Amino acid sequence: MTVKILVVLGYIGMIIWLGIAGMRKTKSFSDFFLGGRDVGPWFTAFTYGTAYFSAVIFIGFAGKIGWAFGLSGVWIALGNALIGTFLVWVLLGNKVKEVTVKLNVHTMPEYLESRYNSPFFKTYAAIAIFVFLVPYTAAVFMGLSYLFEATFGLPYWMMLAFMGVFTGIYLVLGGYKSMTMVDFIFGIIMLFGVGALFSSTVTKGGGLSQILTTLSQIDPKLTQAVGPPGFWPLFSLVFLTSVAPLGMPQLLQKFYAIRDRRSVRIGTFASTIFAILIAGVAYFTGALTRVFITPANSPEAFTASGAPNFDALMPALLTQAIPESLTILILLLMLSASMSTLAALVLISSSTVTKDLYGGLVNKQASDKRLTTLMRIASTFFIILSVILALLRPAVIVTILSISWGAIASVFLGPFLWGLFTKRFSKVGAIATSIIALTTTMFLFIGKFQSAPSAGAIGMMVSLALPIFFLPFGKGEGEMVKAKA
Repeated sequence: MTVKILVVLGYIGMIIWLGIAGMRKTKSFSDFFLGGRDVGPWFTAFTYGTAYFSAVIFIGFAGKIGWAFGLSGVWIALGNALIGTFLVWVLLGNKVKEVTVKLNVHTMPEYLESRYNSPFFKTYAAIAIFVFLVPYTAAVFMGLSYLFEATFGLPYWMMLAFMGVFTGIYLVLGGYKSMTMVDFIFGIIMLFGVGALFSSTVTKGGGLSQILTTLSQIDPKLTQAVGPPGFWPLFSLVFLTSVAPLGMPQLLQKFYAIRDRRSVRIGTFASTIFAILIAGVAYFTGALTRVFITPANSPEAFTASGAPNFDALMPALLTQAIPESLTILILLLMLSASMSTLAALVLISSSTVTKDLYGGLVNKQASDKRLTTLMRIASTFFIILSVILALLRPAVIVTILSISWGAIASVFLGPFLWGLFTKRFSKVGAIATSIIALTTTMFLFIGKFQSAPSAGAIGMMVSLALPIFFLPFGKGEGEMVKAKA
């Protein structure tokens, strides 16, 4: 235990030092939020990947999906790599960089305002980001705190407070510059961590052949192409987690900041390989919860009625399958995965309050220095709010993440993508699409007509498809603000 504490303390010291280094390079709002739009390919690739995959994928998603779907959950990893990473970079990398520089915008709400000449859309988008990213951030805090609670035996609330303070220190100090430097190190740690996780669990399970045999004996469908829940639940999860990045502000922001076309080319392949390794190992390992976890050896992973406690499955697996000598590396894997995602979410959410709401509505003449200061304050506020929500433990992590992703993607997918690639998509069509898609997602979820992943996936489909019906009524040259274009 002493060694673990010393390693974590050394890790924290390194991150704080990088935060201070980033602060020295942060002279303006653009530096704080976008790294001066001059971030290289490797830093961008790792900051994209580490923002995409947090401890939520290992703790919440891998546990619940692996237990239910078995090895077919690996389809989600494939979708995340080929669609959520490779396609996003190829389709949007250069385009987003060029358009946002051309329009001189820093945030997704600013882009929507400029593209559709609509201050209302900017305000609506900023509020949507803030409302739905708070529970997403809380879910990340929850996942990491569960792991620390199981590893160190410390109270859940204490772990939440620690993670909140730690995240606030390094992000508030240096902003995006600190985040990219830290994420590069986080990414390397994650790669070593998943390597150790994969090799340890396969060895402990008796090899791949024995693992397949064991899973098949528990339920033959756990080793089939589509797991026990069936095609639609699996497709919903693949679609939700793989297509959503095409409209997720905290991921697309990486392209606002990337240096040039060459950086996009290099970053495309680096981030795709990273996604294959991280997501592939996460969902494969999640399926092994069936192999290692039982009420007899891990009672904490089950409720009194004997049903699995999905958020506790992966922490229990780590204690059963990982050698003591490697637990600190796995702990750093989870810590790295979460810190990067938390930083990305906090940065995006605080920008909506500072740049879009305050700078766009309250004080349009706010100085660069004032905006940078307010970003630091807003980041602190957002962390505190997310920690408070995480203390309430509102639902299982998968549910929180799914509805947050689904809602945000429903708001932005159609207006962002169609607006980026055609001038015929009008302001009325974009706003109507966004509102109808979000309403669909929330109606299906709140009314309990669909699960959170399915509700989110359907809302995203509406957001992508509905613009087709508005195109015939759009203006030929669109409504992009000509003064900026």
